[in-house]
Amino acid sequence: MSYIDGFVAAVPTAKKQDYIAFCKLMGQVMKDCGAQQVVDCWGDDVPEGKVTSFPMAVKAEKDETVCFGWVIWPDKATRDAGMEQMMKDPRCAPDQNPMPFDGMRMIFGGFEPLSGL
Repeated sequence: MSYIDGFVAAVPTAKKQDYIAFCKLMGQVMKDCGAQQVVDCWGDDVPEGKVTSFPMAVKAEKDETVCFGWVIWPDKATRDAGMEQMMKDPRCAPDQNPMPFDGMRMIFGGFEPLSGL
């Protein structure tokens, strides 16, 4: 069964082009490590909530845009092996490819799909 990684991050709006370049490179790395599909999205209609919301979850500031993405893997075993491979890939080294956002405020997780695939 497929396995999904999802993430949400607050990206400085002025760094949109840097984020696009980062996503293209990381998407290729993930595919090289076994991912079937990588989708990255730039927030367009992401309202602030009263109790909880995407902006609140990543502590987005006024000059940041909330970004959302997901990765589809063939199964959890491929994802686990792919993530281990990514950690060793020099293209993922922070000094070679720094994140254009505060990674400490990114939320992420792995999910078993229940429907839709």
